[in-house]
Amino acid sequence: MGAASANGASTELPYLDLAYDHANSEATAKELVYTIQPKWRECPDEIKIVQFKEGITNTLFKLARHGPGMTQEDIDANSVLMRAYGNNTDILIDRDREATSHLTCAKHGLAPPLLARFNNGLLYRYIPGDVCTPQDLIDESVWRPVARQLGKWHATLPIESASAINGEGCANGHAKGIAGRKPSPNIWTVMRRWVEALPQQSPKEQARKQFLERELEQSFQELDNTRGPGRSGFVFGHCDLLSANVIRTNVVDGQQNVAFIDYEYAVTCPAAFDIANHFAEWGGYDNMLPTRSIRHEFLAEYLSSYNKYGTSPVPNATSLDTLELEVDRFRGMPGLYWGIWALIQAQISLIDFDYASYAEVRLGEYSAWRDEVTGQRQKENTEAPLRERRWAET
Repeated sequence: MGAASANGASTELPYLDLAYDHANSEATAKELVYTIQPKWRECPDEIKIVQFKEGITNTLFKLARHGPGMTQEDIDANSVLMRAYGNNTDILIDRDREATSHLTCAKHGLAPPLLARFNNGLLYRYIPGDVCTPQDLIDESVWRPVARQLGKWHATLPIESASAINGEGCANGHAKGIAGRKPSPNIWTVMRRWVEALPQQSPKEQARKQFLERELEQSFQELDNTRGPGRSGFVFGHCDLLSANVIRTNVVDGQQNVAFIDYEYAVTCPAAFDIANHFAEWGGYDNMLPTRSIRHEFLAEYLSSYNKYGTSPVPNATSLDTLELEVDRFRGMPGLYWGIWALIQAQISLIDFDYASYAEVRLGEYSAWRDEVTGQRQKENTEAPLRERRWAET
C-alpha cells in the first residue's frame, strides 16, 4: 500500500504490516528497522537505540548500527528515525496527510527521505545535526537561518500538497464561515475539527466547548484574509516549529543552516500564523517572545528568502509592513490552537505530561491577547501579562 500523492496517485512508499509495541519496545523497533536495513539483522548487538525525550505526542527513536571501524559520519549516514504515534492521535492528526506532506517536503529537498509507513508510525532517514534547545531559538545565529528556511518553505512548497484545491472560495471565506474557506483542510478547519472532538459529558465541558466554538468563529471572522505571502492568503505551513523540530545542520560560508523535522501538523495556513506560532516557542515558552525590533529583522530575513525562492516575489517594503501587522494580529492564535489541542490530549494521551495544566496556560495566553486587543484589560486597569509586555517591547 502506498501513500497518496497530491494528485491522488499512489506513490511507491512501502507500507509495512507491522507495529511498534511500547511493551516490547526494543524487539519491535528492531523488527521495523530490519525492513529498511536487512543486513542489520545479522548483527543485532551492534544496533543502538536512542529515545528522544522532547516529543509529547509521539515516541521518537534513532536506530543506528555501531559497527567496528565505523565513524560517526558512517553511523549517521545509515541511521533511521522511527516515530510511533501516540495513543488515539488520529483524532488530532490526519496521518495520510502527514505522509503526503513529508513526501512533498522530501521531493523539494526540505525533509529527509521517508522510508516506510507502518501500522502506527513512520520510518525516515536521520538528519545529522544538533537538535535546538529552547534557548537556541533566541540566538541570532539560529533565528536568522530559521527565518531563511521558513521563507524557503513557504515559497517553495505547493499548498496543493497540504490541501485539496476546490476552487478559490470567496475572498476571505466569510460568506460560508470556516466551512467555506478554501483551500481545505486549513488551519481553521483543523481547529474546528478539534473543537468538535472535545468531550462534552459534563455541563462544564459543554460550556467550554461552546465557548471555544464562539471564540474560534470570532477569531476567523476577525483575522482571516488574503493578505500576506502565498496563494489565497495561505502557505504550506509547518505549524509546529518548536525548538525540538529545528535541527542545526552544517555551516556554509560562515552561515549556520537549519532543517525542520516532523510534519504531522503541516497544513495550509496564513504565513502570519506559522510565524507567530514559532515566536510563541522562543525560550521554550518562557516569556522570551521576540521584541518588535527582533521581529522586524526576522521578518525581513524571511521575506528576502521568500522572494529568492518564490515564483511570485512580493515588494519588500510593502510586504514587510503588512506581514509585521499580520503577525501581530495573529499572536494570540497559538494559545487557542494549542489550548484546544491540549484539552483533547488530556483525554487520550498515555504520555506522562500534564496536558490539562498546559491547556489552561495556553488558553490563558489567548485570553490575555483577547483582553489586550479589545481594551478589556485597560478598562479593568490591570497590568499586562509578561508575555504581552515582552511583545510590546521595542
